[in-house]
Amino acid sequence: MEDSTAQDFSKFPEEVSTTATGPFIPPSIDVTKLLAGQSYAHYSPCPPATTTPPINQSTMESSPNPLVLGVDEAGRGPVLGPMVYSAFYLPHNLHRTLLARDYRFDDSKVLTPGVRANLMRSLCSPGNSLFESCGWAVKLLSARDISSGMMRSGVGAYNLNAQAMDATIELIRGIIDDRCMDVREVYIDTIGNPTTYQQKLEKIFPSLRITVAKKADSLYPCVSAASVAAKVTRDIALELCHQVLYNNSQAENPSPTTIPHSWGSGYPSDSKCVNWLRNNMDPIFGWGNECRFSWGTAKELLELKGGSRVDWPGEEENMQLSDFLLTSTSVAAKTNHELQEWYGSRRAEVLS
Repeated sequence: MEDSTAQDFSKFPEEVSTTATGPFIPPSIDVTKLLAGQSYAHYSPCPPATTTPPINQSTMESSPNPLVLGVDEAGRGPVLGPMVYSAFYLPHNLHRTLLARDYRFDDSKVLTPGVRANLMRSLCSPGNSLFESCGWAVKLLSARDISSGMMRSGVGAYNLNAQAMDATIELIRGIIDDRCMDVREVYIDTIGNPTTYQQKLEKIFPSLRITVAKKADSLYPCVSAASVAAKVTRDIALELCHQVLYNNSQAENPSPTTIPHSWGSGYPSDSKCVNWLRNNMDPIFGWGNECRFSWGTAKELLELKGGSRVDWPGEEENMQLSDFLLTSTSVAAKTNHELQEWYGSRRAEVLS
């Protein structure tokens, strides 16, 4: 499934908020897992403003100032890089005053990369009012894991909507159940039909007041903040992956005059992305952990450029082993039995 939402490629990746030592790298970036193609979750420390006694499960008495939580994602449609889901929570009485009035959070797509990075840096800086009052978490789903789920055969296919919902559920549970945060209201940017999605979540979290809406990242400040955390994490992850690939290629083929070719935003609608895929495709393996092989763009390029075909043995070839077992001598009876247990199914047909 590919997202054709228009993106502003002109500012990527040149306009990046930097510090004296380089671009701001949020703590949600786990470089080791990222480069290994692993999915992972990151949770911020629980903010000091939420350290009031958690909900009393025996009396169901909530804390004096319950929390509001928003969920949004970044990178649903790209063929390159991870999809990142984020949850953002803070006390209800600060929801609009702190986020919308004081810091002017908005849908991340309407904010420049520099503004997004500055907001994320403030969120991660002790002593800042955002750090003291707000908590957040991200679930990074790697391109490798997205593809492997979507490309499972038959009923085992794990589509993108299911992966997205599971990421959302994991983040909410991690904040409410594992960290005992007294969240009462949840706002989520929709996947597909808002009513259907909301009903599914209400069955899983019956005690929460859940609102699923289109353009929630423009309507609810906590969702806007979640979209910023997701977008910054996604952009930095994409940039780091590209930098490592470029450094590796330069180490193998040193060329001081070579200029690194950007892969842009990673969206199929971005010509930089498509050109990079064309020029960096291995004839056998295609690409690495950075690519979603389940996307039509990747499949088409593999077919058009004549990638090497691999024929895996099918059921008929496996049955040739059964014929061999049937004609084996009695001397090999024990070995045959062990092979039967190894291959498992069709016991009556193989050794009847």
